[in-house]
Amino acid sequence: MACSHGGVYSVDPRRVRLDCSSSVNPLGAPEKAVRTIERSAGELAPTYPDPECRDLKKSIARYLGVDTGKIAVGNGAAEIIYWFARLFAKRRVVIPAPTFCEYELASQKAGAVVTFVPLSVDFALDAGAVIASAKGADALFLCNPNNPTGMLATSAVKKVIEGVDNTTKILLDECFIELADRQETLLKLVYRHDNLVLLRSLTKSFGMAGLRAGYSVSSPAIAEQLSSLKVPWNVNGLAQAAGVAALADRKHVVKARALVKKERAFLYERLGRVESLLVPVRSDANYLLLRLKSGDSTHFRDRLLKKTGVLVRDCSTFTGMGSQHIRIAVRTRKENMMLVKALEEMENGKAR
Repeated sequence: MACSHGGVYSVDPRRVRLDCSSSVNPLGAPEKAVRTIERSAGELAPTYPDPECRDLKKSIARYLGVDTGKIAVGNGAAEIIYWFARLFAKRRVVIPAPTFCEYELASQKAGAVVTFVPLSVDFALDAGAVIASAKGADALFLCNPNNPTGMLATSAVKKVIEGVDNTTKILLDECFIELADRQETLLKLVYRHDNLVLLRSLTKSFGMAGLRAGYSVSSPAIAEQLSSLKVPWNVNGLAQAAGVAALADRKHVVKARALVKKERAFLYERLGRVESLLVPVRSDANYLLLRLKSGDSTHFRDRLLKKTGVLVRDCSTFTGMGSQHIRIAVRTRKENMMLVKALEEMENGKAR
């Protein structure tokens, strides 16, 4: 299988006026990170980067309040997902669905059979069903807030982590947690559960998708195992330097989180009026799932892009999702208005 994603390169990029398919920080990268790249490019470009990412690990450790020995740094969070699968997805893994498709693809490439545990009709996580399915499994993937639904399920996720046998390795993806309304991180559980790997990324929280920098927090033993799979110099020097600068700017994420909360409420209300076309699903994250009243999500995405230049995420590529949903990123008010007007044109037939 192929793992399809959003982003301007998922379609003809020349057609995209506004990308609402990629759910990253609506404020973009911190100014300090951008200035660091501009100032340091001449020095860093011809120099091999630190293969151990020592300064970046120290910055992550300060940011989270953890020991550097618990941290592994990857070329984006996706690289760590594949490390995890190579190490622990031996025979069978469990994945609640729908969720991020790279868990499934990484596990299958590692040779494991995937057992999917469907979310409820309202996209709730059934902790009991996950625990039951995870008996005898090598690994389990969890995502909080979930992608593409945007819903936090912290109490259910915690129940799963505490209910699964410690021989089953768990990857908990918290890549969107910093932009969620409620900061319900389960980071502290890493200290109580040696089978837990918590995944984060600078992509979403700090708007640095193009630089590729992600990290995990786990027991030192697992962190060492994960890092043993990296290729030399897996994180480039500009990404490392920008990551250090970004992590020192906590206010950037705080400001973005406030903007997301305000703008998501605006989008939910305005898109609720486009009632003949779609129904917004409540979210805790920096994106919204929209259920189409009729039609196919792939066709809808393509028609919206062709007629308005606005790109949304077709969710038919999420296992268990069907073809009735699209996902939109929460952006600035000006950009959100462009999205709203584009969808209103679709409803009124002006974009046909």
